[in-house]
Amino acid sequence: MKTLKINKLILLLIGLVAFNSCVEDDDFNIPNTAVVEPVLTGSTIEIGSVAGQLAQEQGNSALDYSDDDTIYTYPTDGPDQFVTGYVISSDEGGNYFEEIILQNATENPTDGIRVLVDVNPLFIRYEVGRKVFVKVNGLSTAISNGVLTIGPKDGDRIGKIPAPSENDFILRSTEVAAMIPLVIGVADFTDDKTNLLIELNDVQFLKSQAVGPTALSYASESFDQFDGERTLEDCTSGTSTIFATSTFADFKALSLPEGKGSMVAVLQKNFFGDEFNVVVNSPETIDMTGQRCDPVFGADFQEATDNTTFDTPGWINFAEAGSRLWSEDVFSGNGTARFSAFSSGDASNIGWLITPSIDMDAQTGEVLTFEMQHAFPDAGHDPMEVLYSNDFDGTEAGVLTATWTSMPFTKSYIVDSGNWFTFVNSGPIDLSGVTGNAYIAFKYTGSDTANQNMTIDIDDVKISVQ
Repeated sequence: MKTLKINKLILLLIGLVAFNSCVEDDDFNIPNTAVVEPVLTGSTIEIGSVAGQLAQEQGNSALDYSDDDTIYTYPTDGPDQFVTGYVISSDEGGNYFEEIILQNATENPTDGIRVLVDVNPLFIRYEVGRKVFVKVNGLSTAISNGVLTIGPKDGDRIGKIPAPSENDFILRSTEVAAMIPLVIGVADFTDDKTNLLIELNDVQFLKSQAVGPTALSYASESFDQFDGERTLEDCTSGTSTIFATSTFADFKALSLPEGKGSMVAVLQKNFFGDEFNVVVNSPETIDMTGQRCDPVFGADFQEATDNTTFDTPGWINFAEAGSRLWSEDVFSGNGTARFSAFSSGDASNIGWLITPSIDMDAQTGEVLTFEMQHAFPDAGHDPMEVLYSNDFDGTEAGVLTATWTSMPFTKSYIVDSGNWFTFVNSGPIDLSGVTGNAYIAFKYTGSDTANQNMTIDIDDVKISVQ
């Protein structure tokens, strides 16, 4: 009995010694999470070089973003090559999934590329601003969803880098830079600016989507499928684009901001690659607290009837010379106001289309924009004038006695005379100095007998507040 007690005592003492040894020993093996600058096993190339290589494969001198069939695959053997770039996307908010968007520079970028990776989440290792190196050996590049994309070839498309191979293909630099977005407007969107971090100023969501009882969330409505698509308007140019949010984003249920302002986003394309999309990493990059720029006046002519005389209530359709008046035209469901001297038989055609009276004292900073397209241009013939008057009495008899001031605007037939039936935005026309009750006139001057009978279409007339 005594021996048993002694043995228990010895075991207890041994246990206490072992326990104290564990507690007092602070020499733990802490995992090393520090990023070490990688030692590359080959040379680096620019994102622009990837685009150039694909363009050559397409048989072009410049990349054709409409060609989603051509794929270029980098050789597996041979010297290693690494494309370098800075991360501009983040899946932290759920608006990106298993992809990293890279651009070539921290400021004034010129090239961007989408890297597909079968890993989620990615933002923990690839935060915005992180410089990375992507080993291209064995990977393929193509235009996928309308943007330059790289990843392993998967049949006739670009697939995702498998999770087990992530560290074989993507290496992190120690550099995490502050990213300065490229400041552009919606009217400046071009294919080669996709996959770039951009800043949009003086933009707002469509009033019917952001204000009042019909206001929408980012992407949680019953009709939102994979993405919530909202219309983003550029107050400066009068143009618009699609703002896309994933229905998996953790901010999808937030209401759209009501005001006007700015945002930092990534310029991309939709799933089909045929329409620009603006995508944010987080709603925190959106600041829309300013006064909206909704049109003081607007006309989209969607009530037009094909090949009939223009007779929208409140407008004046007046022929100063000749028999031809402005008409209505509908093409593919889009209504326009049209004038053409063709087949009028007149030596002179001068047609006025004048808006209803607009109160220019009810607000400040007004800007006029509209869309114009043309067809059958005549060399040296400039048929269109846009004018305003604040002493016009609103009657046909008063058209020629009123004082009219001509205003410069961008004309489609001067931008590209050979590009028919393609709308060109007028650009912002400053009306901030106009007072009183004003009228805007679209004046066409031409001749059928002198072969100055170009066709002109006007659409989406807006007067907005800047």
